[in-house]
Amino acid sequence: MPTPTEAHLRYRPWRGTLRPPAYAAVAIARSSLKLLFRRKLFWALYGLALLLFFFYFYCLFLIVWLKQQFAERTMTILGGQVRLSEFIDRLDGLGLTGSAYTFANFFWIEGYIAMIVLALAGAVLVGNDFHHGSLAYYLSKPIGRRHYVLGKVLGVGGFVNLMTTVPAVVLFLQAGLLNDWKTWYFDHVRLLLGSLGYGAVLTVVLGLLLVATAVVVRRTVPLVMIWTAVFVLTRIVGELLAEVFESPWWRLLDLWNDLYLIGLWLLGAEFVPSRIGGPQPPVWAAGCVAVGVCVGSLLLLRRRIRAVEVVS
Repeated sequence: MPTPTEAHLRYRPWRGTLRPPAYAAVAIARSSLKLLFRRKLFWALYGLALLLFFFYFYCLFLIVWLKQQFAERTMTILGGQVRLSEFIDRLDGLGLTGSAYTFANFFWIEGYIAMIVLALAGAVLVGNDFHHGSLAYYLSKPIGRRHYVLGKVLGVGGFVNLMTTVPAVVLFLQAGLLNDWKTWYFDHVRLLLGSLGYGAVLTVVLGLLLVATAVVVRRTVPLVMIWTAVFVLTRIVGELLAEVFESPWWRLLDLWNDLYLIGLWLLGAEFVPSRIGGPQPPVWAAGCVAVGVCVGSLLLLRRRIRAVEVVS
């Protein structure tokens, strides 16, 4: 009879449930999120995002309460009598009344906070895999390169949705409870579907772009500089060229604005120039830019990852 020590040293077959290689993407995404959750900076910026969420949360509650309590009261504005309910409806221009612009503006602001965290954490999530040779370890397992990319994109997407889509769904549920929920949810289901679609678009575009950028630069400082150029400098240049040449097509240079236009379309909002920063290019053009960014990122990832030598 072998001793207990000899029994442990012998080969023992795997007795768990064998799963296909696609499940490796979920494990990679889970490990990526754990790396983010261990950073104090993440929790600090996530607290800032929660403050913004609570601002929208209590504004919705306050506006609905005022409309229900003082619907028939009037107030004097510039020498004229105006019903308080009508005055509150005018606040819709600020996007705080539960309309499509409420959710679009919420995604717009929350997304900037998410991009800051991703720019700072991109080197940790992806760059270190190339810098320390961890990618070769991943690919030496029975998984493909597409599983690695999918896992990293899912990890980025989980973080983005945690800061944008999940709070937006909570705002949707709150808005329905503050109104006649039996009919409000059915009449405004486009807001829910649009929020989920907006989050999916941000997941795919930002995920692929971050992974592709981190694969190239691999360091935090260059990554932050590139993301600043993509989401800040291009916005300034696009606005300037749009004013100089009097053509809204130059606004397509601003990727974040393109994603905002796609989100407005998914939410079913009316494209009023005064509420979206002036004349905008058509939504299909913004969609083409987003698709082009995804395709370019995938081609770059394919080239960079295939260059990694793997010993199986």
